[in-house]
Amino acid sequence: MLKYQVISNEIRKRITTGQYQPKTMIPDQKQLAAEFGVSMITIKKALDGLAREGLIYKKSGLGTFVLGKIPLGDKYDSPANAFDGLSSQQGKGQISTEVIKFAPVFPSLVVAEKLDCTVSDTVYEIVRLRRLNGAPFILEHTFMPVRLVKNLTEDVIKKSIYQYMHKQLHLKFGGAYRKIHAAIATPYDIKYLGADKQTPMLEVEQVVWLENGDNVEYSKSRNLYNRRSYTVIDVNDF
Repeated sequence: MLKYQVISNEIRKRITTGQYQPKTMIPDQKQLAAEFGVSMITIKKALDGLAREGLIYKKSGLGTFVLGKIPLGDKYDSPANAFDGLSSQQGKGQISTEVIKFAPVFPSLVVAEKLDCTVSDTVYEIVRLRRLNGAPFILEHTFMPVRLVKNLTEDVIKKSIYQYMHKQLHLKFGGAYRKIHAAIATPYDIKYLGADKQTPMLEVEQVVWLENGDNVEYSKSRNLYNRRSYTVIDVNDF
């Protein structure tokens, strides 16, 4: 577990146990950095993750406050702007992966446009069924440029591609564009997620780019309408 994740877990524990009360200010980043013996950048990363979860919010010029319990939340929900991957969100012990397809291919015109590459550039095509505690949860269809995500193996994609990219390849995400919408069930949804032809599906289509602007991922993630939602926390800082 990375340092910022350890710190996030500790602060989350302090919030859930009442050590940090709702509507009260927590120690500032400088104090937390001194307490945990890490940089303020690491503290900021830990707090940013908690803010995405809706546990805390920042007020410009004042500090960071505990938001308190949000009545709409569900433990399987994901922040719409999360970058930590499914295993980190739900816990490695809870997520297992079935690899349906993993192969280097030449992209279609649509995929090449999304990845800002040519149809002669090789990309990985990855189809994975992610199971939560053994039950079908999310079906992912992902394309990544081979030149950027080097030496990707089936062993890696059975675990966490994002962790491999961050820890082994030292790639840093710059941002993502995500479109979340309803969809009708496909034969893959029926076969792997247990949908039928009338089951509404939720799809997240995204393009992820690196700090240098290179598009590193084009993917579609699908789940049954009642298995997972995506959340956005808005705080008025005016």
